[in-house]
Amino acid sequence: MATPAATNLAVLFADVSGSTRLYEELGDQAALAAIGHCLALVEATCAGHQGRLVKTIGDEAMVVFPSADLAADAAAVLQGRVAEEAGVAGQPMALRIGFHYGPALESAGDVFGDSVNLAARLVGFAQRAQVLTSEETIATLSPWLRARTREIHTLTVRGKQHDIRIFELLWQDSPEELTALATRPTRVPARLALRHGERELALGDDTRPVTLGRDAQNDLVISDRMASRLHARIERRNGKFVLVDHSSNGTYVTFAGEPQIPLRREELVLRGRGEIAFGHANADRQADVVTFACDG
Repeated sequence: MATPAATNLAVLFADVSGSTRLYEELGDQAALAAIGHCLALVEATCAGHQGRLVKTIGDEAMVVFPSADLAADAAAVLQGRVAEEAGVAGQPMALRIGFHYGPALESAGDVFGDSVNLAARLVGFAQRAQVLTSEETIATLSPWLRARTREIHTLTVRGKQHDIRIFELLWQDSPEELTALATRPTRVPARLALRHGERELALGDDTRPVTLGRDAQNDLVISDRMASRLHARIERRNGKFVLVDHSSNGTYVTFAGEPQIPLRREELVLRGRGEIAFGHANADRQADVVTFACDG
């Protein structure tokens, strides 16, 4: 069977916020009816923007659109309509929405691929009554829609070299949101410098994880006999560098002017300047150490 060709689609997930609470407070039948009403509103609203409902899973709907603009328009209109709903038994309804535009595979009425996975991650990160999208999607939006977005976070996705920059689509016209648009934070690229003997490594936003240990396959080979063959790694997450210990004897981190911190199968965000020792504390200053300096 031939593999279907990928086409560019805007994949949108809409999730009914607080559905567990609805079941607890309204009872099964009333909660199911309220969630069903919300999902029907999702389908009808999206259909008016050339959106096709792919499937519903519990309290969540998946819809695809031919363009990012149509998905953004639908998301904004949908949030407005849900906000105007009277609610059920005094319980207001709300949606969490995430969408991403990119290549996707369509087969037997379903849609698959990285764009689907990323849209699902975005809706999982969204808060009540919020619409989130990705930097890649923002680049395809019309200028007037792009102007209604703000960067709020970065998301580390396993298997991807780069963090995903997350943007919020502002679907209301409140003074607070207009102020937020005018005061977007400036993103400062993260930098980490490592030094081991005469070897220096400079890590940035585009850097893959760096491994440390006695084995020759590591990026930094540690000669200390207390170090493990695959002792630790340093990876970039959400604009920060995280030291992850995998060793038998532990990793010891000293930030400048602070007491040493032992790690045993634990993680630590690196900051400022300091030293990393492998397998034992660096009290006698004889351990094979890596020094580091962080910016950003």
